[in-house]
Amino acid sequence: MTPPTDWQARESALLADWAMHAAETAGRVHPEPPHPFRSPYQRDRDRIVHSAAFRRLAHKTQVFTGYQGDYHRSRLTHTLEVTSIARTLARALALNEDLVETLALGHDIGHPPLGHAGEDTLNELLENDGGFSHNAQALRIMELLERRYPQFPGLNLSREVLDAQATRKRDGSAPPPLLETQVVDAADSIAYDTHDADDAVELGLVTLDELLSLPLVAEAAGRAEERYGPLQGGERRRAVLHELVDWQVAGLIANTRSGLERLGIDSVAAVREACRGDAQGPRRIVVHEAHVAAGKAELESFLFKRVYRSERVMKVRVAVQRKMRELFDWYCGHPDELPQSFRSRAVDHGVRRSVADYIAGMTDRFLEQDYARRL
Repeated sequence: MTPPTDWQARESALLADWAMHAAETAGRVHPEPPHPFRSPYQRDRDRIVHSAAFRRLAHKTQVFTGYQGDYHRSRLTHTLEVTSIARTLARALALNEDLVETLALGHDIGHPPLGHAGEDTLNELLENDGGFSHNAQALRIMELLERRYPQFPGLNLSREVLDAQATRKRDGSAPPPLLETQVVDAADSIAYDTHDADDAVELGLVTLDELLSLPLVAEAAGRAEERYGPLQGGERRRAVLHELVDWQVAGLIANTRSGLERLGIDSVAAVREACRGDAQGPRRIVVHEAHVAAGKAELESFLFKRVYRSERVMKVRVAVQRKMRELFDWYCGHPDELPQSFRSRAVDHGVRRSVADYIAGMTDRFLEQDYARRL
């Protein structure tokens, strides 16, 4: 069979009716002529990959700030793992892989340095200025802060990409989420639950046996043993964590297909209608079975108590938060030391928000260097 020779024909041949076809995009805030051979979502993906915010993810902490070693994840490796899982889900559900890849690659570009400690600190510092969240900051980067083109601020991404990010920051004005958006959110959850557990064992914060006391991990271990037989040490850990991802992905695909059939979903409009939200937020079609969802909640509670709020992690967290606060206060007192673009935006957005924009864009190591230079 001769393969399609252009993106419109390819999408028409491969995508389901419930997928978001690029030919049906609502366009961009700043209109641009179409590209001769790339779809709108391919262009969006490339704009994110070539952005400064994306490059900086390589040197931003995921969770374990200040720990030596190259094993545990950075924001960039986390992003790539999310993208890999999300593309698998998208292909199995006949969704738009280009859009899914774009959303996955861009979902964390708003994270500041120093992991969750950095985000919490900026949120505290901006308590009276609208607060700070990485999801809102990602949208701010997409629409304003990146300057890659002379004719408009931001990256001028497709409206579907901006709507997806607005959904993540719980913007009530955002339309109900596309299946592509839901797939990326599910992939994000699968990735961080699994790799945070992996990194925590590697760093000695918890043991594999402790993880195995949780029903979700225990079931994954049973499945791994059925597949490979008895394993020990590192081989066992890797097999269990691999199975934890693979099993969740397979179950999510099956449960989502069942939901699409049960709800009679046959178009993007039907997806939007089925996912209209209420006070609790938009409903979802891409969801796990109830027992898996309950197991994930238990795993996340365990990680929060034993890892994210462990004495070792909190000791480092307090130290790096102090440095961020002091650097923030220094720049608020010396706004002329900000780069020109941030000084210019301070006129319309305020000094504190512009200082937060600047610090949020730093990598972990640049923040350390700038702190040493300024203070």
